Amino acid sequence: MTITADALPRWDLSVFFPSVNAPELREAMEQLFVDIDGLVHAVNDLANGGATGSSLSDEAVQAFDAMFHRFNAVLDSFETIEAFLYGYIATDSRDDDAQALHSEMEQRALPLDQLYPVLISWLGTIDLDDLLARSVVARDHAFILQRYQVMARHQMSTAEEKLAAELHLAGGGAWEKLHSNVTSQLEVTIELEGETKTLPMSDIRNLAYDEDRDVRCRAYDAELKVWERWSVPLAAALNGIKGEATTLNERRRWDDPVDLAAFQNHIDRPILDAMMNAARDAFPDFRRYLRAKAHLFGADALPWYDLFAPIPASNREWPYEEAQDFIIDQFGTFSGRMRRLAERAFNESWVDVGPRPGKSDGAFCMTVRGGDSRVLMNYTPSYGAVTTLAHELGHSYHAYALGERSAMQRFTPSTLAETASIFCETIALEAALKGASAMEEIVILENALQESTQTVLDISSRFLFEQRVFAARAARELSVDEFSELMLDAQRETYGDGLDADVLHPYMWAVKSHYYSVGEGFYNFPYMFGLLFGLGLYARYTQEGPAFTPYYDDLLSSTGLADAATLAERFGIDLRTPAFWHASLNIVRGRIDRFIALTNDGQSLPTG
Repeated sequence: MTITADALPRWDLSVFFPSVNAPELREAMEQLFVDIDGLVHAVNDLANGGATGSSLSDEAVQAFDAMFHRFNAVLDSFETIEAFLYGYIATDSRDDDAQALHSEMEQRALPLDQLYPVLISWLGTIDLDDLLARSVVARDHAFILQRYQVMARHQMSTAEEKLAAELHLAGGGAWEKLHSNVTSQLEVTIELEGETKTLPMSDIRNLAYDEDRDVRCRAYDAELKVWERWSVPLAAALNGIKGEATTLNERRRWDDPVDLAAFQNHIDRPILDAMMNAARDAFPDFRRYLRAKAHLFGADALPWYDLFAPIPASNREWPYEEAQDFIIDQFGTFSGRMRRLAERAFNESWVDVGPRPGKSDGAFCMTVRGGDSRVLMNYTPSYGAVTTLAHELGHSYHAYALGERSAMQRFTPSTLAETASIFCETIALEAALKGASAMEEIVILENALQESTQTVLDISSRFLFEQRVFAARAARELSVDEFSELMLDAQRETYGDGLDADVLHPYMWAVKSHYYSVGEGFYNFPYMFGLLFGLGLYARYTQEGPAFTPYYDDLLSSTGLADAATLAERFGIDLRTPAFWHASLNIVRGRIDRFIALTNDGQSLPTG
């Protein structure tokens, strides 16, 4: 029997704490605050001990080792408590108890954020090679410490950095929270099946996948009206966040916010430029796919509300329980380890599955403790939702691979954080294609091409948009209309004649939460990197078979220990040359060619 939407599984957080009101949670929070206070003293004692240059004493090295162990332990505790509270907020933003405790965490754990500039400043004054030679702890964290020395050259004074961290709670952090709370609580009125209904925004956006074109169109119109209604406060939030980021970037001597984003993502500008240029070369191919899809609907170009439309061949439903079995089986084809991870995720209720009021839109995976994670979905019984589930469980597998690392070693930039998710998504895709009928193959390819189009074309549009927002915001605040026009310009420039230029999405800047974080400027290109890097690694797996598996698992466990170029070199990949990126995009081109051939360039579908 198919599980109804109301009965879809919800994640279980009780293995961490019984509830947000449990005394165990309060005790853990209070102990965390005590531990943070002790860590503050340890870092300050080290920084103020006069150990600079090559004058590190044995006592200073021992103090560093003890401090760093303590730092990792505090980060472990903070991660678990913060993720536990956010797990309640993400599934019900109206949970006032969780919101209050999360806010308290932010306030009382602020000294933890303020420690980083102190530690970074100290590391900028010492002979790091000397420390690495004398400390096993330092050698185990060499990559992080070397990055901190680079950051020391881009840091304000310690007092200014502490003030910036404190003001962030009432500045960019508050704007980010406003966006999250407002957008998760948005409700949209729409007429469906002869009734006027009020639905959460997540449900309305899911209607983009509805089989009825009229429903998709009305959902699109209703969605835009709500975004327009809330556009003024959301524009204020975006202005505030980009204004804060611009000010801090200038003070920290970053010439271009893209340079900072590349550094944060463990790549450099030559890598980014090689990838973005290869993507631009592939725009005409994605437009070919979009036009072929438009032809299936009797149009020359797609309106925005048909971007995610199921084509007429897609009549199969994927109940959630069937998706679970499929993913377990296909993960098992890669390794027993990956299969066991999927089984554990389902058996131990790691996944919060269905949409409901107050729940965050979209999907994500968050690490809670060690190798344990939780996945949020807004599942619909479609193949697209199956691949999203495989994608997010790929993140869970990555978290599992990192589970034995220290908290500092587990930090993975968004570029590399997408590696496992794309890899697992591709496992599901290739398995579904095997033995599929022509009609089923069209459905599967179309879903994959939807995702690839979003990751290459749409993300290119968001990258252009954010570049132009940063440039304009340096001079003044932008109006709602200016944000919307910049968004439309970027969409026209990338989608070209693949989309109906009169039916785009001017409020995509309001939809995407990643814009609303001071620390995540240019969130967009890492997803393209993840897609193309993941596809490239999957191609290696198909060539090498089971021998590839241990090297892949080691790569995932090392994503916080080296930059992307160094990790790619393990597989003979040069990320700074266009060849690798073009090769990965050729995999997508092959899918486009096959889709066009199967649909006769969108003119017809196979029978039977």
